[in-house]
Amino acid sequence: MSTSESTGSIVVVSTGMTLGAHLTPRCRSYLEHADIIFGSNPALVEQWISEINPNYHSLQGLYAAGKHRQITYREMVDTMLAAVREGKKVVGAFYGHAGVFAWAPHRVIKEARAEGYAAHMEAGVSAEDCLYADLNIDPGRVGSQHFETSQLMVYQRRIDPTAYLILWQVGIAGDTTIKRFSTGEAYRQVLVDILGEYYPLDHQVALYECPFTALDDVRIDWLALKDLPQAEMSLITTLVIPPSEKMVKNQKILDRLAALDLQEQQL
Repeated sequence: MSTSESTGSIVVVSTGMTLGAHLTPRCRSYLEHADIIFGSNPALVEQWISEINPNYHSLQGLYAAGKHRQITYREMVDTMLAAVREGKKVVGAFYGHAGVFAWAPHRVIKEARAEGYAAHMEAGVSAEDCLYADLNIDPGRVGSQHFETSQLMVYQRRIDPTAYLILWQVGIAGDTTIKRFSTGEAYRQVLVDILGEYYPLDHQVALYECPFTALDDVRIDWLALKDLPQAEMSLITTLVIPPSEKMVKNQKILDRLAALDLQEQQL
């Protein structure tokens, strides 16, 4: 490894969910001082980052209709690593939290470290963070489960109806090709059939979308579970299902804990 190559590095930063509002000072500093930035962000975010550092290069052009997304992600990693190997201070800038629902950021850090380069990720504001605030949900109260929607559908996962269930990427429910950017009502009906084993069909659920700018309204649309197939969705739509049952105490464990408390008191 040459001297110029060994000086290369990559930092993956998170640009947050709402334009300009969620970028941390640390992330902004990395953007300002980068030799080159590669990013996957909405167009307005990319324009905004370019004003911070004109050496911004969009990775969005790697996406294409009918192209397997894993191929696109691999190309993103290769593009960023090539600049690192040239000895540049590289920044990868990704929408939301760079480590959430994003294969390329994690992969580029792993491969850069394996080759001896400095590499790390900076945390950011994710859709999950905004969801808790906008829907006034405290995940510590009754707990929450998170699944990617298609993963929930094609694998045998266990759903707990006493906790919140949050399903990401519901707009592409049932996609097994990793090529589509949406699926239709028939696919969502399969999802409803699965969820109907745990929840009443008239149970109220919410479709959530985080505001993109400070002037945008948050989307929180409540509807019955049975009406989900006909609802309007996009790639950023998240399904939030509140608990339909109350938690049941585990008396056996409570008795064991009480016995331990009594033993401590007698010491």
